[in-house]
Amino acid sequence: MAPDPNRRELDDALLAACRRGDRTALGSLYQEHKDRVYSIALHFFRGNAALASDVTQQVFLKVITEIGQFRGDAVVSTWLYRMTVNVCIDASRRRRPEVAIEGLSLGSRSGLPAGEQEGKELAERVQAAVAALPEPFRLAVLLRHFEELSYEEMAEALDCSKGTVASRLSRAHRLLAEALAPVRGWFEKKE
Repeated sequence: MAPDPNRRELDDALLAACRRGDRTALGSLYQEHKDRVYSIALHFFRGNAALASDVTQQVFLKVITEIGQFRGDAVVSTWLYRMTVNVCIDASRRRRPEVAIEGLSLGSRSGLPAGEQEGKELAERVQAAVAALPEPFRLAVLLRHFEELSYEEMAEALDCSKGTVASRLSRAHRLLAEALAPVRGWFEKKE
């Protein structure tokens, strides 16, 4: 997917203003990208909103201090994804290991229609399976399927080759298929 030349011009103008210390431009950059940064961090930390908020804050503090170092070789969003990945990895290294996520109960939830209930349960199972993936595979899945990055953008954000991205996604998909096989069988029996 080729970058949009108009988007690139807007990014360049915004970055130039940010480098000059224009607070309005910094605010615009934050408003434009904060939700995606938060989303990546939230998924990385398995739904921990407090950690995701901390990471989002750290990323944008780094943006303010490192905006002058951005060379402009990539689009701003890719630079932010890379920074977000690095901050997430650094934060996870500083934390104690978390208890592994056990399977979620497929028990009844009163008040939800059967179809809605099953959909919610399936979504929870998928989220738990993604959260349980080892870090490199989880990041690949998040960037590809949640942020819809191209392989080129993912390679840049993850600082690896496109072949490595493809390999990580392939392995992640196999791990997810294995983890979700019992759920798939449960839902097939219901139909």
